Amino acid sequence: MGKQVWRVVVAGCAAAAFTTVAAAPAGAAEGGVSFSRVQVNGGKPIVIGVSEVAVPASFRMTTTHKWNYPAVFLYRKGADRLWHAIETSDCIKVKSDVCDFNETMYFDPSVWDMRNSEAGAWKVGAEVYFKGGGADVDDKGLTVQVKRNSRLTVNASPEPVAKGKTITVTGKVTRANWETKKYGSYGGRLVGLQFKPAGATSYTTVKKVYSNGSGNLRTTVKASKTGTWRWAYNGNTTTGPSTSSGDHVVVK
Repeated sequence: MGKQVWRVVVAGCAAAAFTTVAAAPAGAAEGGVSFSRVQVNGGKPIVIGVSEVAVPASFRMTTTHKWNYPAVFLYRKGADRLWHAIETSDCIKVKSDVCDFNETMYFDPSVWDMRNSEAGAWKVGAEVYFKGGGADVDDKGLTVQVKRNSRLTVNASPEPVAKGKTITVTGKVTRANWETKKYGSYGGRLVGLQFKPAGATSYTTVKKVYSNGSGNLRTTVKASKTGTWRWAYNGNTTTGPSTSSGDHVVVK
């Protein structure tokens, strides 16, 4: 995957742009810098659909060197880095040689090329470029899961329905395809059918159903009380979870 631009916000909102370095961090390149308090997306997986996603990150940097452009980023051993742009705040000074930074990573499969194989585990690195040349690049020992977004639809019928009669609930599971930049059918997924009675505040899983090869879901239940039906998918190591909207059915 070619990572074209690193966009960094510096003092006065001036922007610096340059080509990324493909090598993954293998410890300090120059030394003299310590990165700590590194967080990416609050420790949660990064779920990406087919349009731009902005992901928050933060870190602390301690150094006496004169520096430019500190950032944290995602990488895999033997692979390129994963991001399309990074914006880093000015130094939030803690003391003379310590700065905190807020950062935003941008991922946009609608503009840049992404491979579906890039879903999964990525390592977190941190780096800073020094004024006059040189850099420090560190592996922070953190792992972030990057996932393809999933979507669910639902339809429950007939509406309304007589008590004791059969309700047919259908739907479809789709998943972001980063290579086609569209959502595609996601077959063979185990999806929960959930129900929330009228007046209740939470859903209960009634049964679980596998989607067919086209991602379609279909099952039947007996109408017992008025309420709302929906589908819920828990996701997996490469795919984010999703729930459909609710379809309200009145039972007479």
